[in-house]
Amino acid sequence: MNGSFIRTTLFLTVLTVVLVLIGKTIAGTQGMIWAFVLAFIMNFGSYWFSDKVALAMSGAHAVSPAEAPELYRIGDQVAQEAGVPRPRVYVIESDSPNAFATGRDPEHAAVAVTTGIMRLLSPRELAGVLAHELGHVRIRDTLIMAVLATIAGAITAIANMAQWAFMFGGIGRRADNEGLSPLAALLMIVVAPIVATLVQLAISRAREFEADSTGAHISGDPLALASALEKLEQVAAVRPLNPNSATAHLYIVNPFAGGAISSLFQTHPPIAERIARLRAMATGRGAGR
Repeated sequence: MNGSFIRTTLFLTVLTVVLVLIGKTIAGTQGMIWAFVLAFIMNFGSYWFSDKVALAMSGAHAVSPAEAPELYRIGDQVAQEAGVPRPRVYVIESDSPNAFATGRDPEHAAVAVTTGIMRLLSPRELAGVLAHELGHVRIRDTLIMAVLATIAGAITAIANMAQWAFMFGGIGRRADNEGLSPLAALLMIVVAPIVATLVQLAISRAREFEADSTGAHISGDPLALASALEKLEQVAAVRPLNPNSATAHLYIVNPFAGGAISSLFQTHPPIAERIARLRAMATGRGAGR
């Protein structure tokens, strides 16, 4: 946990530095200040409103215990095992089996599942999936990923603006850019979004492994999550959800159609590796409850 936290902190620091350098590239010292201000405003917004944005973008709607009694029963059980309040429960009307959690902390968390995943998985497997999602909640991954997506998005947006400014001669000729050459400015503009994307994906993959492990410990049943992931990979590949790319990293498995993006730019680690780790956990500590 400590090593993962240190790596995540380091990556977030790298993104912040890249954001500041982009600001400096565009407008020198004043640009650095504005980059800090923009980051603060966007992070403030992501802290308070990221759950509402993610749920709205996914088309999720709240359901009551009367509408989804089995989902609530399993959710209550897993939340008790995780030692967190039961999250708000949402459903996405889609045949593609998937799920995600969002919210800044356990007291303001929400879990969204598709109708497809409820039909596909057994109660035991669904409990494993919800344990994974509450694992994200318990270790504050939902907040980390919201902040991460915000910073990476800011870098990409500013770099896109800088590209237009560069084409019209607005970059590389300012006195306060301390001699920054047009070539160096162009390199920064092109490379920065790529760095931001790769850092975001690295953190996302690491946090999925961490949530798998935490969820398996919560449920006491690593093989349930392993079995669920196996089913999800098979069905989600032929029934992709294809959500907005800004929320893709939230889902338990890659929501895009197979082959839509290269393995280098996958938001999730390979399912086979996740399953192998879970089975190793089961072998080491005994499978089942």
